[in-house]
Amino acid sequence: MQIGPAPRQRRPNHPLILDERQIRDVLGGNRGQSEVLGEVLLVGVAVVVAAVLSVGAFGFGEEVDDPAPVVAESSGELVADDGGFNNQRVRIYHQAGDPVRVTNVEIAVDANDACGKRGRIVGLPTNTIDADENVRGADIFDGRNGQAEGALRDEVYRAGDVFDFRLVSGACELNPGDRLTIRVVHTPSGAVLVEERLTAN
Repeated sequence: MQIGPAPRQRRPNHPLILDERQIRDVLGGNRGQSEVLGEVLLVGVAVVVAAVLSVGAFGFGEEVDDPAPVVAESSGELVADDGGFNNQRVRIYHQAGDPVRVTNVEIAVDANDACGKRGRIVGLPTNTIDADENVRGADIFDGRNGQAEGALRDEVYRAGDVFDFRLVSGACELNPGDRLTIRVVHTPSGAVLVEERLTAN
């Protein structure tokens, strides 16, 4: 008669007989690692597909904004106009560099030193600087027909061309020693193509 629990029998060490631990390993003991690896690969594939689609659909492989043209050399002057008012006419010369589409520029006039005002000429090209259509900020520009001259009327501002306009003496009279800063701004990029600081004689 045997007293107490029966002794555990050892399973034979046979290559075809597996114990419980070996069975768990075979049926998914490393399952957690496989799931994480699968998720990482899935995310990687999704990122690559999204990048390829964005390049095709939106053209991100190309430059989104046109680069600003370069005006390598410019000059400016204040000259007397036909009405006898000294230094009221502004001329900005393009002397060297890239041609510039006039529709893509604004001309900013900082006359703060002279009369405490700043204004911009917009909506180019134009034959007349109309207060409603072509002026932002202070209306210091002569809006009479024919006062917008040179490349202000043309499609392209290129080397040898001039932007020529007149400031109204009643709105901003320039006296000897008064200073103006004129900037030609490329509106698609915001780049300043020309900056001239002029002093009235």
